[in-house]
Amino acid sequence: MKVVFLDRDGVINRKIENGYVLDWKDFKFLPDVDKAIKLLNEKDIPVIVISNQACVGKGLITIDKLNDINNRMVRELGSKGAWIDDVFVCPHKKEDNCDCRKPKTGLFRQAAEKHDIDFKGSWFIGDSPEDVEAGKCAGTSTYLLKKDENLMSVVEKILKEWK
Repeated sequence: MKVVFLDRDGVINRKIENGYVLDWKDFKFLPDVDKAIKLLNEKDIPVIVISNQACVGKGLITIDKLNDINNRMVRELGSKGAWIDDVFVCPHKKEDNCDCRKPKTGLFRQAAEKHDIDFKGSWFIGDSPEDVEAGKCAGTSTYLLKKDENLMSVVEKILKEWK
C-alpha cells in the first residue's frame, strides 16, 4: 500500500527550537494539520508518523511519557476525524549510532514489517534535510516542509502528483 509518512515535530506540531516537547502542555498542533490528515484519510491513504525523539535517550523524558504524548496526539486528531495509522519513534541520541535514527531507515523497515508498504509509491514529508535523506534512502518521494508552509498546502500538492 502507498502511505504518507510524516515527521512529528515541525510538521504536525510546533517544533521547540533547541528543545523538545516533554509534556502535553507544550504540544501545539500546527494550523490545518487535522484537515490535511483528514484529506489523506478521505483518499484512503494511510498516515504513519516517523520521528526521532532523542529526548528519551538524553534522559529528559521516559519512553512511557513520550508514548502518552504520541497517543494523545493520535486521539486529539482522531476526535477531529483525522486518523494516524501508526507512530514509530527512535528514542536514541545521535551519538548512539543506531539503525532507527533518521536519516537511517530503521523506522521505515519497522513500519514495513507491520504494514504492507509500497515505498516507491509513498511520500515522506519532513522539515529537515535528515528527513528528506531518510525518505530518499527508504525509496519514497520526499517533501521538505518550509517554515512558512503548512501541511495542508503540501498534501494538496502531492495529491495532484500522486500516481
